[in-house]
Amino acid sequence: MIANDDKDTATPSSGEEDKGEESATTPLNPKALNGNNEMTMVVSLNTEPVRESWSKKVEFLLAVIGFAVDLGNVWRFPYICYQNGGGAFLIPYCVMLIFGGLPLFYMELALGQFHRSGCISIWKRICPALKGVGWAICITDIYMGMTYNTIIGWAVYYLFASFTDTLPWTSCGNPWNTNSCLPILHANFSLNSTTPAKEFFERSVLEINKSDGFNDMGPIKPTLAICVFSVFVLVYFSLWKGVKSTGKAVWVTALAPYVVLIILLIRGVTLPGAMQGIQYYLTPQWHMLLTSKVWIDAASQIFFSLGPGFGVLLALSSYNKFDNNCYHDALLTSIINCLTSFLAGFVIFSVLGYMAFVQKTTIDKVGLEGPGLVFIVYPEAIATMSGSVFWSIIFFLMLITLGLDSTFGGLEAVVTALSDEFPHAIGRRRELFVLILLLGIFILALPTMTYGGMYLVNFIGVYGPGLSILFIVFVEAVGVFWFYGVNNFSKDIEQMLGKKPGLFWRICWKFISPIFLLGILIFTVLNYKEMLGNEYEYPEWVHTAGWTLTMSTLMFIPIYMLYKFAVTRGPFKDRICATFKPMNISTIIPGQQGAAV
Repeated sequence: MIANDDKDTATPSSGEEDKGEESATTPLNPKALNGNNEMTMVVSLNTEPVRESWSKKVEFLLAVIGFAVDLGNVWRFPYICYQNGGGAFLIPYCVMLIFGGLPLFYMELALGQFHRSGCISIWKRICPALKGVGWAICITDIYMGMTYNTIIGWAVYYLFASFTDTLPWTSCGNPWNTNSCLPILHANFSLNSTTPAKEFFERSVLEINKSDGFNDMGPIKPTLAICVFSVFVLVYFSLWKGVKSTGKAVWVTALAPYVVLIILLIRGVTLPGAMQGIQYYLTPQWHMLLTSKVWIDAASQIFFSLGPGFGVLLALSSYNKFDNNCYHDALLTSIINCLTSFLAGFVIFSVLGYMAFVQKTTIDKVGLEGPGLVFIVYPEAIATMSGSVFWSIIFFLMLITLGLDSTFGGLEAVVTALSDEFPHAIGRRRELFVLILLLGIFILALPTMTYGGMYLVNFIGVYGPGLSILFIVFVEAVGVFWFYGVNNFSKDIEQMLGKKPGLFWRICWKFISPIFLLGILIFTVLNYKEMLGNEYEYPEWVHTAGWTLTMSTLMFIPIYMLYKFAVTRGPFKDRICATFKPMNISTIIPGQQGAAV
């Protein structure tokens, strides 16, 4: 069973040391006939440890679902849906799922399961010159961990603030409130007024009023830093033992949000005005389908929702059994992810309809996207309900569990990648490495916990993963489908599942998926300033710094490509060929890391 049976052997320089290479192995078959026609056993001399695997198949599925279903399903999809034609938006959304998102999702699950490697080591089996893609993914995931864990920390702050007789954002009589603060139901409420919920988020949780943006971020807020640190502690004890600990954690973090979503939905639809909100959410505006923006927004939403390119799907599926049906897994988990987004829309818009009803206004004047929706508008609505403390506690518990799953995945991708690349130095010291990694990310993230930290969170989110990940996944798709080849990739899947992927998948992988990614990349680059929002005008030097941040991840791709070419021996043409051809590395016995068959 050979991974690259129709590939020529690359010729790396003898001076190049591939630290992720498996140690020498000898067997070609577990059993063989000797000269006397007697059966003998061939013993492997491989010293690598047996690769751990998921205790139960359902734990893998929960981990994938938990990664894909994140805060964006709650604060992004409903807004994008109603902004782009309501129910009509579901048509381009499903089209982009079928032809763009799902093929990439399936690709990563299959790659990780077949090669049983993280996002760095896997490239020597596919296209050695693109190993820098793996390093770029790791840096991107670190940026993601810096900002995402801070946002979860905000939810932790709200959770602790909810354990009180009266929610602190119910009234204006608090030390952080201004003279402009008026309860949302106050008769004299005007456009110049601010709500208690808005001032609690900005002036109590973040204290952003004490910052002058990027010109003066202010000191670190201790209470916020403690909340974020508690998130890192939870993440550590979910990752330190590998899939054994993660598999146990996802039973809570992946399932709890669905319980809360259903409870909130039942409560939401019983509120006055809820039906008007849901109608606003779903009413089709068919003319919107004629605009290109709707289709581009659908493509962007499905891509960032499913999350290919972050190395997470590669890492999680690399702990599967070799013959696991990753095709069914891809279909099941991607569909659940999309249905969750749709369900979240009912939860959000039932409450937005209620807020429009009590404020005697229209829904478009109530709703916000992003953090403003879940940290201002929804808490504002909760504060007007009976039993508001209970609803607040379960809502922010849901946000925390939604976020934890995704940060588990992103950081597991880094841990798996570096453990596979350096099995002796890191792989055998996982607990210590995870501790050092998380401590390092927490220290790097401390500026996001300053008074002006929200500006930095937004900045890193756009210029870090927001822009670079699209280019990284485009290069990844080209490397797999064009350099390694759809035929070779299909043969790999045939070895696992018993049959090759159908013509539809091969066409998508060869042509449609790369075009899908290129289109999103071009549109995003042209509109990157819109992603930063309009609430704060970033200085021009910040945009220059932002592109530098983007290049800090992307630079690994050309740098490693040049390095690989430089250390490869032979004439120029042969070096080019050898640089892009997979090394002659056998596939791995199911359940065994580093053994050849």
